[in-house]
Amino acid sequence: MKVPLLDLNAQYEPIMNDIKNEMEKVFATHAYKLGPQVKEFEEEIQKYCRVKHAIGCASGTDALLLALLALDIKDDDEVITTPFTFFATAGTIHRVGAKPVFVDVKPDTFNIDPDKIEAAITSRTKAIIPVHLFGQPAEMDKIMAIAKKHNLKVIEDNAQGIGAEFDKKTAGSIGDIGTLSFFPSKNLGAMGDGGMCITNDDELAAKLFQLRVHGENPQYYHKWVGLNSRLDTIQAAALLVKLRSLEKWSEARRQNAEYYYKNMSDIPEIQLPVIHKKAKTIFNQFTIIAEDRDKLLSHLRSKGVSCAIYYPMPLHLQECFSYLEYKEGDFPIAEEMTKKVLSIPVFSEITKEQQDYVIKMIREFYK
Repeated sequence: MKVPLLDLNAQYEPIMNDIKNEMEKVFATHAYKLGPQVKEFEEEIQKYCRVKHAIGCASGTDALLLALLALDIKDDDEVITTPFTFFATAGTIHRVGAKPVFVDVKPDTFNIDPDKIEAAITSRTKAIIPVHLFGQPAEMDKIMAIAKKHNLKVIEDNAQGIGAEFDKKTAGSIGDIGTLSFFPSKNLGAMGDGGMCITNDDELAAKLFQLRVHGENPQYYHKWVGLNSRLDTIQAAALLVKLRSLEKWSEARRQNAEYYYKNMSDIPEIQLPVIHKKAKTIFNQFTIIAEDRDKLLSHLRSKGVSCAIYYPMPLHLQECFSYLEYKEGDFPIAEEMTKKVLSIPVFSEITKEQQDYVIKMIREFYK
């Protein structure tokens, strides 16, 4: 049997005609840049994420970059974040001239450990970027309390967590700015690249709208040096249609995850994802901690089960960040996770037959 990590054919088949019809509206007007579908999609995301403002942009990476620019993070500033995340989280900090300062993660949720943040704060610290990894929000109550105490800004990297909640608040709506990614593999994925910033701050929203068009307002007059980072109208058209199904898809992922919990909790060689008691996850990934991870990975792939390692190397050990002078052993939990984590299929359309096969192949390996 073949079990993919994600089945976009199954996802798109029921809605493709609706997407084509929405795209036809774009073709009829030729409003390919910041057309009406972009504004409509931004308004729908405002409702969905329960925020006042949503600002579409070209990618999740650009959303982080725009957020940093809007908060005036610049040379010699420091931004605290996690070393166990996708590269863009720290890469964008570097890109604005600031210094990424890493804090280790918790061994159960994989998210930044709030109890270790204050020790990393210096006179140059300007912001914290928690990452809602694999669709589970970080502990935003503790993080916001620390930020308020030290007068720091908070950017929520919510690339993997649209629709997730912490303490009944929408992920991305709690800090100063939240960022979203619509990369095709996300729970709400575009048919290409796309991203968004969300905020409840009127001034930050106005600045973000301006920064995404080279910082100009009015046309050809520039207060800031911004980016050329607009959400494509065709992508917005597709996302408008897909947003209608997002809650159904996320609930299906949670049900699929529950099936794994019920049928794999007795395998001593693996640890299933731990969800914080205040969190509502969307399971962008179902990530286990596995003994003999690399051999298990090879075994599953040889049996037709697609799986992936997110992420095989922590950011503090990446060659491009060697100038930060971190060394192996500085963040032992993040380093251990890179050697043990494995994400297995949990996509909305996976069948029970496919899940049973995944479970069977994992059991087969450990026997």
